[in-house]
Amino acid sequence: MNAPTILTDVSRRAFLQRSSLFGVAGVAAPFVTSLGAIGEAAAATASDYKALVCIFLSGGNDHYNTLVPYDPTSHAKYASLRSSLAFSREALAPTVLLPTADMGGRAYALAPAMAPLSPLFDAGRLAVAMNVGTLIQPTTKAQYQNKSVRLPPKLFSHNDQQSFFQASSPEGAGSGWGGRIGDLYQSGNGTAAMTCINASGNAVFLSGRNAIQYNVGTGGPVPLLRNATSLYGSSVAAQTLRQMMTETNPHMFGTEYARINKRAMDTQAQLANSLAGVPESNFSLFPEDNGLADQLRMVARMIAISGDLGTKRQVFFVSMGGFDLHDNLAGNQPRLLTLLSEAMRAFHDTTVALGVADKVTTFTGSDFGRTLPSNGNGCDHGWGSMHFVMGGAVNGKRLYGTAPLVGSGTPDDVGQGRLIPTMSVDQYASTLARWFGVSDGDMSTVLPNIGNYDKSSWGQGFV
Repeated sequence: MNAPTILTDVSRRAFLQRSSLFGVAGVAAPFVTSLGAIGEAAAATASDYKALVCIFLSGGNDHYNTLVPYDPTSHAKYASLRSSLAFSREALAPTVLLPTADMGGRAYALAPAMAPLSPLFDAGRLAVAMNVGTLIQPTTKAQYQNKSVRLPPKLFSHNDQQSFFQASSPEGAGSGWGGRIGDLYQSGNGTAAMTCINASGNAVFLSGRNAIQYNVGTGGPVPLLRNATSLYGSSVAAQTLRQMMTETNPHMFGTEYARINKRAMDTQAQLANSLAGVPESNFSLFPEDNGLADQLRMVARMIAISGDLGTKRQVFFVSMGGFDLHDNLAGNQPRLLTLLSEAMRAFHDTTVALGVADKVTTFTGSDFGRTLPSNGNGCDHGWGSMHFVMGGAVNGKRLYGTAPLVGSGTPDDVGQGRLIPTMSVDQYASTLARWFGVSDGDMSTVLPNIGNYDKSSWGQGFV
């Protein structure tokens, strides 16, 4: 039998992904090569523009001091279990949330540092998703204690729970649900490489089975070959290197590598040119000295040129770290929440100014929540957490899901105030995916555990 002369599409992509180890021109080469894994097929089309923006709070944000119990009964229990960390009701009074739906006597307030987001909640542009976390299937306290249900592996582990939140799989996952959404839309999505865009470095959330995340810096596209016009002082040498990287080759691997390099260079040039055409004054609302704001500013710039790129669907990822506060929580978390809320508010207001607020939905994620009792100066790894969804299409001024009881040994508490999630990440994500245009028929492709939940719970209603 003759040796095969062509690669299957799957093996070709696998080769190209691995071949990044042998790239040309140092740090630019893995990025150049990774674009070769962009597939050709897609299961969805779109005529309007929509963007999903994930803000990931790495380290496990303490939700108890982010969305704080405010009604007298709940606040008293909260304060008694974390006396060194608790906000007083007086300090919380300016940021009390007044939702449109009756909470049965329960009340919450935003942390004082999150005051910039209060007007968005009041205006119906911000919603709260209650007790969200990693699950494989619906789980009760008795089932957890009896070990009678499947649970996410290595609960309370940073790496595994970050991965499970982003990918529905533990550390080592090959794709995330943001990337799998991108798989459905990249074909015919204008500049296909602009479907999944990471302004934070790299994250499994945006890796698809075909779609590859495009990394951008806060100042624009990654400069391929460092935008060099000369090599060892010679412009001819630089031109020769570019020619070598993009010229056809009699070997099929060489030809494919050259095609990838050319596409990467063309995409980088197209993106840089489009960004240069948008006035900087359009993005003046973002605060200085705020790394998350810098990332979201870049996302806003990318959204502003989506028409030039021909993209109809985009998924973005940004992040900030520092939330693993086993100590000095009272000093550090307010600073982090100030940066978070100022960046989110500036991003929202910029989308309003750009006329796309109803086309952009932003949501938060994190490894997990944290324990209710203080360890003295901070708190330890938890499970369920509270998250925010923001945008013009959001059904805001509401708290969605089941409000957990505050206290020790409650039906939600598996120990130390660690909450069993009552809204799985899959249910949270399915609501966002539906708004984005993902059909129910494609939902299990994006969220492999969603079939374990009643279909009526796939859309939680917040967008």
